[in-house]
Amino acid sequence: MRWLCLSLALVIVSGCETIKDTAHSLVDALPDSSIPQGEALPPQWVQATGYAPISLQSGATRQQKVVMAMRASKLRAYQELAGVVHGQYIFGTTTVQDMVVKDDSFKAAVAGFVRGARVIKSYPVQDDTYATTLEVDINQLQRAWVEAH
Repeated sequence: MRWLCLSLALVIVSGCETIKDTAHSLVDALPDSSIPQGEALPPQWVQATGYAPISLQSGATRQQKVVMAMRASKLRAYQELAGVVHGQYIFGTTTVQDMVVKDDSFKAAVAGFVRGARVIKSYPVQDDTYATTLEVDINQLQRAWVEAH
């Protein structure tokens, strides 16, 4: 148990450095703003929707599971929105033996900051799914990055 806690703490701490480095590389990759300080561009909204199953959530009652699914769907929507705004990292591998594909797999990851997003709609879908739709103004997000750096 002690070894597991130590390993988990090490992974968490190393992840913080990765997120920090990723954030810096995202800031550096943003295009230079040619917008004069007093002039604002019209909003350019981007939306993303996240879904979560209700029955698979932890909770003693249906109401508790619904609340947990609401939270999970909102976090999934943020993940989707980060993917739209910053892109996704895709890593794939294929193993071929005797000219026959034996294994073909890929992994995807998303990292980035989303600030200023707002909930458009949070609603149940059929009987066992909850959905949340978020939107963010891309121009506002870019202005925030430029002003911060």
